[in-house]
Amino acid sequence: MKILVIGGSGLIGSKVVNNLRQLGYDVLVGSPSNGINILTGEGLDDAVKGAQVVIDLSNSPSFEDQAVLDFFETAGRNLLAAEEKAGVKHHIALSVVGTDRMLESGYFRAKMAQENLIKQSKVPYTIVRSTQFFEFLSGIAQFGTVGNEIRLSPAHVQPISSDDIAAVVTDTALEQPINSSFDAAGPEKVGLAELMKRYLDALGDQRVVVVDPKAAYYGAQINDQSLTPTGAARIATTGFSAWLSKSQSAK
Repeated sequence: MKILVIGGSGLIGSKVVNNLRQLGYDVLVGSPSNGINILTGEGLDDAVKGAQVVIDLSNSPSFEDQAVLDFFETAGRNLLAAEEKAGVKHHIALSVVGTDRMLESGYFRAKMAQENLIKQSKVPYTIVRSTQFFEFLSGIAQFGTVGNEIRLSPAHVQPISSDDIAAVVTDTALEQPINSSFDAAGPEKVGLAELMKRYLDALGDQRVVVVDPKAAYYGAQINDQSLTPTGAARIATTGFSAWLSKSQSAK
């Protein structure tokens, strides 16, 4: 079975590609460096030809409101049109838990637009909505830093490791499409500010976390339900301590 992985050289994509190849599948990495560009359409028809499954793990290089919306709408239309023409049997996209609850944020509005395009297409699909990756803590800290302070909400998050979400996506590629979405999350629910304190302490980072209920998360106000699963979800096994230990030993 041929599987095309768009964004197959990224954090999650490279792990998914490795997982699938170890299982013996014919995997094509879709990226501009391989001559496959979902924004311009370059190489897309040839890449999709013969693929039974397409996994879209692409992400916008810019989080500016209009740029991220343009990215997901243009890429989504191009990719889904090529898939319809080729008769792809299963389209899988990685989205974010709480996307429909975070529409104050331009990024989440763009992810919602991507999901809607998928639902409106004729290609059978599964949308995997993931919580935040532990690996994104550094970026969240940078985004929230002013001077020596990082202002963050105390709202609960339920982060997942990149290895675990890659395993979920890999499993989904080998399942039948559900024409719906499901949530995937890590095993621990914890306040975002509290988690950041633990992360910075472990790194010896001297920045100060300021708990601020009004602090926005990528442009949106959040509460305990914003970024956590509200119903049934696939719960991974790797908690923060295990992830941190593994990530530090890998350096």
